[in-house]
Amino acid sequence: MATLESATPTIRNIAIIAHVDHGKTTLLDNMLKQSGTFRENQEIQERVMDSGDQERERGITILAKCTSVLWNQEKINIIDTPGHADFGGEVERVLCMADGVLLLVDAAEGPMPQTKFVLSKALQAQLNPIVIINKVDRADSRIDEVLDDIYELFLNLDATNEQLDFPVLYASGRNGWCVNQLSDERKDLTPLFLTIINYVKSGNYDYNTSFAMLVTLLESDKFLGRVLIGKIYQGITKVNSDLKVLNLDGTTIERGRLTKLLSFSGLKRIPVEQAVAGDIVAIAGLEKASVSDTITISVNDSPFAGQEGTRITSTIIRDRLYAEAETNVAITVAVISSSEAFEVGGRGELQLGVLIENMRREGFELSVSRPRVLFKEENGKKLEPIEEVVIDIDDEYSGIIMEKLSFRKGDMVDMRPSGNGRTRLIFLVPSRGLIGYQGEFLTDSRGTGIINRLFHSYAPYKGPISGRRNGVLIATDKGEAVAYALFNLQDRGIMFVKPQDKVYSGMVVGQHSRDNDLEVNVLKGKQLTNVRASGSDEAIKLTPPKVMTLEEMIAYINDDELVEVTPKSIRLRKKFLDPNARKRAARGG
Repeated sequence: MATLESATPTIRNIAIIAHVDHGKTTLLDNMLKQSGTFRENQEIQERVMDSGDQERERGITILAKCTSVLWNQEKINIIDTPGHADFGGEVERVLCMADGVLLLVDAAEGPMPQTKFVLSKALQAQLNPIVIINKVDRADSRIDEVLDDIYELFLNLDATNEQLDFPVLYASGRNGWCVNQLSDERKDLTPLFLTIINYVKSGNYDYNTSFAMLVTLLESDKFLGRVLIGKIYQGITKVNSDLKVLNLDGTTIERGRLTKLLSFSGLKRIPVEQAVAGDIVAIAGLEKASVSDTITISVNDSPFAGQEGTRITSTIIRDRLYAEAETNVAITVAVISSSEAFEVGGRGELQLGVLIENMRREGFELSVSRPRVLFKEENGKKLEPIEEVVIDIDDEYSGIIMEKLSFRKGDMVDMRPSGNGRTRLIFLVPSRGLIGYQGEFLTDSRGTGIINRLFHSYAPYKGPISGRRNGVLIATDKGEAVAYALFNLQDRGIMFVKPQDKVYSGMVVGQHSRDNDLEVNVLKGKQLTNVRASGSDEAIKLTPPKVMTLEEMIAYINDDELVEVTPKSIRLRKKFLDPNARKRAARGG
């Protein structure tokens, strides 16, 4: 058993939780800057904690991350959590490391669905929140109403009296200031640091017992191998200590030696010789310790397979998916009928889209099926997941939104004005009815609407929901699309390809204007003659093709279609490329 050799600063572990885009990561940027983590002349990019390529491109936090600051010799470990519901699994796991939480709420939007989710998890973990009403300098802020909504949310989530007695701060995370009262001088984040030190209780830990640590996050490091991140709950550990790993049943599954012990300091992990109870650390040296939509991923078998990717075999795809499931407990992987295909379960289209995009960038080629929602049986009844959908919309678009969601078996439970000519609509909608709705919603609201979803409950199956109403245009031959052919097909629907794009037989090249599929020849050029007709030399004017993101494509396809994903291209295709095979499948043969 190790002994405590020197005094360590008091440690407080705090998680920052909020709905997506309410300003967590930006506030954390300024906490790091004002605590002296960076040199005065050091250039720091915005949202420094969002270090992944997709996090910076999408503007969201995907993976929970740890950092720490020193404030007046007090160590504060800070856990930045995702705000999107698809990554709720990350939030649930990391809250067990926290002694308290900072709950950020936008001063204009107020509590949103993910606010409710993350706060409920924090309250269930018996954590006492500090509430920060952020972005109070917004022109459309409604601070008093938002504070009332926060109290109402706490009451609805059965918060204890102690949890209800939360301190309230007002902040502008982007401008780096926080105040106790709106009339106070708006200078810096000192009031926030002082509130954390005074309000969040440092745990009472036993340093004189055997070492115990709960692993919460698992990462892979090219130098250290598997890196386990978690909180030490009791005792002290040192480098080269002998360790054993226990599962939930108390059975020893591994014995090993602690080869590397890392403590968080700002954005860095620094090697240390010992760590004590209450701290969050990363360790290396162990090999076995570890921590609702479903899609199918299969080997890419298109005519262009292997032309762009380097990782194309089922074995390599399987190993990559299993590695993802090991580090992300919200992902499940199962081999289905053929060893060439895998069923991947996750919390939503965004989470699965991030995984597929990461694999694409790593050189993988694969085909992806349409997402399907998992049902369950209870007392002989088929139940399906229902989501609470909160929509903020300009008043003029509320009618079309209500009409569209009713087609998707949605029930409206609330409708109220939210100020400035906008309306807040709350629906309960089957999860399967929301697949592919995001793009349609943005079109119907002219890009001005905000939609948020959160799992609500399971309910009896609501019957069939009509899917995509339009058929598709299917290429008949392999080659490069020709401008003349695309021009002549424009009245048949919306094109997905442009001139000189490579196509193949069975590839989806556009959306038909009618409800049936149509096979088209996009390679057919203009017949040349020795007689010039009037206007024959005029330039062809093409409507730009419709370009969809990976998530939009996954949501767009029907059950008989796939998304082909390669490092350089994302294409839509039919499952059966041969037209005769498609006809037999349609007949059930």
